[in-house]
Parts: sequence; C-alpha cells; structure tokens
Amino acid sequence: MKTNQLRLGVNIDHVATLRQVRGTAYPDMVQAARVCEAAGAGGITVHLREDRRHIQDRDVVALRKAIKTRLNLEMANNPDILSVALKVKPDEVCLVPERRQELTTEGGLDAAGQERQLRPTIKKLQAAGIEVSLFIEAHPRQIEAAARLGAPVIELHTGTYCDLKGSAARKELARLCVGARLAHTLGLTVNAGHGINLENAAGILEIPHLHTLNIGHSIICNAVFTGLNRAVREMLDAMRAYRGGKP
Repeated sequence: MKTNQLRLGVNIDHVATLRQVRGTAYPDMVQAARVCEAAGAGGITVHLREDRRHIQDRDVVALRKAIKTRLNLEMANNPDILSVALKVKPDEVCLVPERRQELTTEGGLDAAGQERQLRPTIKKLQAAGIEVSLFIEAHPRQIEAAARLGAPVIELHTGTYCDLKGSAARKELARLCVGARLAHTLGLTVNAGHGINLENAAGILEIPHLHTLNIGHSIICNAVFTGLNRAVREMLDAMRAYRGGKP
C-alpha cells in the first residue's frame, strides 16, 4: 500500500450486536475481520464498552491473535478497560467519551478539560508500546490539548458534518479542514470517523492530511444488501439435500 493512500479501518462492533441480541455464538468476529482484511481494510476497529453491549473481552483477545493488519481498540478512560488493553496490547487505542445511555458515541472527548485524568492513562498505554489516539472535535482547544498530552494521533469526530445538509454541512466541513491543518502543523497524525457512508464520503475526502478513516455502521448495513443474495443462495444450496423424510 502506498504511504500516501488513505487507509480504511473497519469497525465491526455491529457484527457483534447481531450476535449479542440473540446470545448466539455467531456471527464470528474473527471471520468478519478476516473478510474485511481480504477486501482491503488496513485495520480492524472495535469498541469495548463498559456495559459490554456488543464487543466482549474474548473478542478483543481473539482478534489480537488472528488479524494480520492493525487492531484499533476504542475505549473510555476506564480502569477496567485499561487493564484489558494493557494485557491484549492492540496496535492502537483510541480514547473516546462514553455514556451508558447513548446509542453511539455522541461527540468528541474533552481532552482539554480532562488533561489531568487522561495523562496517566496515555503514559501507561505508551509504556506498553501501544499507539494512542484521541477522538476529538475539530476545535483548536482540543487539538492543542492532544498535542500537549503527547498523543501522536487524533481522530476527528465527523458525525456532526455527516448529519447536516447544505450550507450548514459546508460550514462544518470547513471547520474540519481547519482542524486537520492545525493538527498537521502540530505534528499529529489525523484520522477521522463517525457517521461516514457512501453518500457523504466525497465531502470527507476534502479534509486534508488524512491518514485513516474508521467506518463501521454504514459498511455493516450495506453488507446486509450487498451480501444478502449470496447468503440466500448458500442456504438454498444447503437445503438441496432435503429428501422429505425419504431414505
């Protein structure tokens, strides 16, 4: 892969959501990760939430052993999750805000307001050889705080842009572009994620200095349709052995 080529990290949380809603052993997370890698993904992202609503500790362990690209673990600044990260040692940890009642991450981490709490966590992760990323808004105050904290990577929260239309969207996109340029001048690697889909991706690609886009929900949703034909055909193939009770 060319060094200047934009990389895709695929978030497979919602493959686990399908599993957890029924408490089954399938779909298999390692299989999902391998399919994504075979399709060209440059990394696999999972969010180990405090309530374990989708990804489980065992998933992180299994993925760390199985995948061939990079494992990016999203996590809140929580001692329990930190202990898992230090044991498993993913390639990257992205620190994100988290509220129990939210459906998904609703905004960026307040790095500027939580420097004292974040600093020891970042140091522990880095001492373990784990690259640290901060999921933040494209606001100068947050970007400068990330640089002070010594986190070499930021992931810009694109969810607000992806929810907007027209002039409001253009204004938010301009803010993202300014933030990316500032981060680049401060020596930070710039990733982006949240809410990105095939319809709004063209706008996201206007953001300069991007290294990786982390995308999950829209890819998993699209897979329901792009892969449904094959899934039905495979089940029909399996059913052809039916003999109606006859020997």
